[in-house]
Amino acid sequence: MVGSARAAEPAPLSAEPARLAAHSLLIALAEAGSRLVAVGDRGIIVLSDDRGRSWAQAAEVPTDALLTGVCFLDAEHGVAVGHDEVILATADAGRTWRRTHYAPEAQRPLLDVWCGGGGHAIAVGAYSAYFTSEDGGASWTAGKLTAGAADEGAAGGGYHLNRIVPAGASRLYIAGEAGHLYRSGDGGANWRELSSPYEGSFFGVLPLQGEAVLAFGLRGNLYRSEDAGSSWQKIETGTVAMLDGAARFDDAGVAIVGLAGVVLVSHDRGRTFTLVQQSDRAGLSAAVPVGEAELAAVGEDGAKVISLRAAPGGAGAAR
Repeated sequence: MVGSARAAEPAPLSAEPARLAAHSLLIALAEAGSRLVAVGDRGIIVLSDDRGRSWAQAAEVPTDALLTGVCFLDAEHGVAVGHDEVILATADAGRTWRRTHYAPEAQRPLLDVWCGGGGHAIAVGAYSAYFTSEDGGASWTAGKLTAGAADEGAAGGGYHLNRIVPAGASRLYIAGEAGHLYRSGDGGANWRELSSPYEGSFFGVLPLQGEAVLAFGLRGNLYRSEDAGSSWQKIETGTVAMLDGAARFDDAGVAIVGLAGVVLVSHDRGRTFTLVQQSDRAGLSAAVPVGEAELAAVGEDGAKVISLRAAPGGAGAAR
């Protein structure tokens, strides 16, 4: 097990208070009940209780590492992960955090984390890093994603596992580098490597209704499957920007965000997309719906609310 502080381990550095914390580089975004929680550079964690209109910095975060993933098991209990293989846990909806795993000597970042039921969580990252928790993130066990090539064949010991996302109660997907995609039907106990439609890296997966799922990554590459990833169809995006975040915003609506202020919007369950270019062209990394046609999004310029209604010239409004 890994989780208890080791005798030789230095005391954790803490994120410093920052007046413009909500405008710092933010990488990941999650919902904790009605609260939004975003994580990013130098251990910064910010909270919004008004659906992204205003933000406050978390009171206690025992790391200054770049944080790359966050999820919540319920409205109060959550997990954040990042560089130096750091894992943090909260029991008060993100206001304060404690460090439950830390291994800078491993020299591999954790890139994403999934929170399930019954205290189950999985953290994934570079070089096939794979950790599981059964107690809501209080302790962690190192493991392997046993689905064929995930732990072999790449320099440094394995392919990067970039994103882990749920689809229903027990199905999970992982998006990885070099065209690797994985699916589990039992909450991560077993994984199957999926046929891949291209050899570039995937940075996200978005499950849709039924067996439909989207996978996206480098140079605007976007693919849709109707059979849970057994076969894929390429979707035209009109961009070559990297795509790395996605959200569903109504029964048929899908939004995908990426670098250069790219926001792709679909109203037909991900079959076709329209580019709603953001005028500031700031990179975006994650989004959640906060209104009928609005997203809270985070990225290189921090947090903002984006309208999904195309403005004249094809640009969406952000504030």
